Amino acid sequence: MSSIQISTQFDAGSIDVLDSADPSNVQLALKKDNAADFLQWFHFRLEGTVGQTGTIHITNAGESSYKGGWPDYNVCTSWDRQSWFRSPCRYENGVLSFDYELQQNSVYFAYFAPYSHDRHLDLLAWAQGDTRVTNETLGLTVDGRAMSMLKISATAEPTHKVWMIARQHPGETMAEWFVEGFLHTLLDEDNPLASKLLKTTAFFVVPNMNPDGAARGNLRTNAAGANLNREWSTPSTATSPEVFWVRERMLKEGGDLFLDIHGDEELPYNFVAGCEGNPGYDARHAALEETFKTSYMAISPDFQDTHGYPKDEPGKADMRIAANWLGEQFKTLSFTIEMPFKDNADLPNELTGWSPERSAQLGSDVLFPISAVLSTL
Repeated sequence: MSSIQISTQFDAGSIDVLDSADPSNVQLALKKDNAADFLQWFHFRLEGTVGQTGTIHITNAGESSYKGGWPDYNVCTSWDRQSWFRSPCRYENGVLSFDYELQQNSVYFAYFAPYSHDRHLDLLAWAQGDTRVTNETLGLTVDGRAMSMLKISATAEPTHKVWMIARQHPGETMAEWFVEGFLHTLLDEDNPLASKLLKTTAFFVVPNMNPDGAARGNLRTNAAGANLNREWSTPSTATSPEVFWVRERMLKEGGDLFLDIHGDEELPYNFVAGCEGNPGYDARHAALEETFKTSYMAISPDFQDTHGYPKDEPGKADMRIAANWLGEQFKTLSFTIEMPFKDNADLPNELTGWSPERSAQLGSDVLFPISAVLSTL
């Protein structure tokens, strides 16, 4: 019987090997975030002999943070770490299982297609090559990484300011794929809508709010164990400096529209969560939200407004959450955009499920609802 090797010693690698002696019955376990009890993310390489077959069992999937994420989930798979497809899974009695057949010597499996720190740095470097872009470090993370922000504008005196942040929860890698698609569209000099907007609007984009958690292979927290999307009312330079530095810059700059990009483990749809539970929510705010959603649905068949989170009761919003705090602080449109880990049930793709490419396209399309909202201000 040929042996196999399982490795996680790379960016965002995460899995515990319980027993790999029998390649036909590999026993693995999800790892917790480095300083918190969240567990769901995994990313590992399996190496063996071409033609080898077997089954992988993730034995503690039923103990994960979002157990509802496993039914109808199929694992992201890649031979070259560039193109990702889905391998069928079975979820029974709290165990997630999937088969493998080595067409090459090694294969990668991940909860969702990873977005590496190197790709993050490449994105920043590519963007700063545009004369309309400034790449700024707002401060340092717990592990000493740069909190990078891109300021994008073709005017020194913008009429409007738009903020986009992503990946507060590091395992939600679709969020940075979304930002990549958005930036490629916004900086496309042949895109007339982008060119028009940049003449009047400054965009402030934080592609990765949680680079420490991303590199460590965490699902939901930073290196200090903080869930950054529960830190916005009182961020700390000790445990949530990522939020502290971005929030300080937001308070200095102001803003007319705020988008926080995320992924949802359980719901197989693209949707938004708004500020209807905020104390200051009013008819104007509701109208801005409706303009955004209507425009987004008109341009993107991947976006819908039927399925989503239950709406907060008036005055009952959790003000520690970014979108809620920002909407209340600046009295304007502030949305959390959610994408699926599984697939878009309205437009499923059996080969790829929800993918980096679809995430990037949704990011590209968001320029239209942004423009629609700004035109009403």
